[in-house]
Amino acid sequence: MKIPSSIVTLIAGIVITLASLWYGHNHGLLPVAASEEAPLVDGLFDTMMTISTGLFLIVEGTLIISIIRFRRRPGDTTDAAPVHGNIPLEILWTAIPAVIVFIIGIYSFEVYNSMGGLDPMAAHGHKMEAKITRGAAIAGTLSHNNTPPSNQVAVGVGASPEKGVTPGLEINVTGLQFAWIFNYPDSGVVSGELHVPQGREVKLNISASDVIHSFWVPQFRLKQDAIPGQETQLRFTPSKLGEYPVICAELCGAYHGGMKTRVIVQSPEEFAAWLQSQTAAASNNNLNQAIAVNPQEMSAEEFLAPYAEKMGVNPETLAQLHH
Repeated sequence: MKIPSSIVTLIAGIVITLASLWYGHNHGLLPVAASEEAPLVDGLFDTMMTISTGLFLIVEGTLIISIIRFRRRPGDTTDAAPVHGNIPLEILWTAIPAVIVFIIGIYSFEVYNSMGGLDPMAAHGHKMEAKITRGAAIAGTLSHNNTPPSNQVAVGVGASPEKGVTPGLEINVTGLQFAWIFNYPDSGVVSGELHVPQGREVKLNISASDVIHSFWVPQFRLKQDAIPGQETQLRFTPSKLGEYPVICAELCGAYHGGMKTRVIVQSPEEFAAWLQSQTAAASNNNLNQAIAVNPQEMSAEEFLAPYAEKMGVNPETLAQLHH
């Protein structure tokens, strides 16, 4: 019994559609989603994966069937029938990709708008501080009080249309070769790790002190460049407790691969306790002016003093060794 080609085509279409839908939502290619913005990006990615899987199955399936069905038979030395083209088919395979690209473009536009990318400032009176410095040392001060203000408008992912203009927490982020520095202006805390509370919207004011860097947290599905002299911003709401890597996604020098830290999403109570402990430590050690010491500006004795103390080297032990 010969099955009509229309029935075969219908069955094949149903199988391809079901397989594409299943794999598009079960590919397992993305890390855990740890922010409220992540599901928006995941939905777009799943849609693109579903469409690409269907196209892959159609194209590869057509190639395999053609290789088997239209292969050259043993003893057949004749030429194949000439093909002059098929205008309707050419229009079809040109129109379908065009429509797919158009739909994905609209979808991605809506995702970007929902995340606040179309109006990153949500207010045009914003002022930034240009923080251009030379050098690649990790040492440096955090005081920008003497820097003249600029009226440049920051770019990035700002307040989404569903949320207010004022963020729940604002943090200044500085990228430099080869580290990330996080400054909490409301409390004066400076940290090498990003601590944020769960369920509270966070705004990062991102800048660079030397070359272009790129702040990327894969679990948040967010990435934003840090540009010298041009402030950018990133707004997000952490949704899942845990520790996630912060990676520089822009080649920034010889030690670019080591420019890593982590973002720690804590409960509001844990975050408040951490902030209070850091505030007390900063006031006791006066760390609001400098975050590191440049070894080039230290004498040999000053540089070696901490190591000597850890090794237990002191005048008494030296005297014992001498005798």
